[in-house]
Amino acid sequence: MVARRELRLVGPTSSLDELPEVLTIEEAAKVLRIGRGAAYALARKYLATEGREGLPVVPLGRSRRVPRAGLLRLLDVEPGRAAGE
Repeated sequence: MVARRELRLVGPTSSLDELPEVLTIEEAAKVLRIGRGAAYALARKYLATEGREGLPVVPLGRSRRVPRAGLLRLLDVEPGRAAGE
């Protein structure tokens, strides 16, 4: 059995600045508190609109990754100020 990595993001000490540089679409969905399917739909929308709308993703081979910087832009949070400073 393969152990699944758990990404804990919700809580009083959670900080968006502590996220990894790139996230999977599923990890980004947890940050945004949306479903997996909705996150993948937003990622497809981002690619279809050439980055004008949707969840920012970077294609890496057959995978897609969400850059932390893109996620912060989507949330309109300045890097370094994500902890509520």
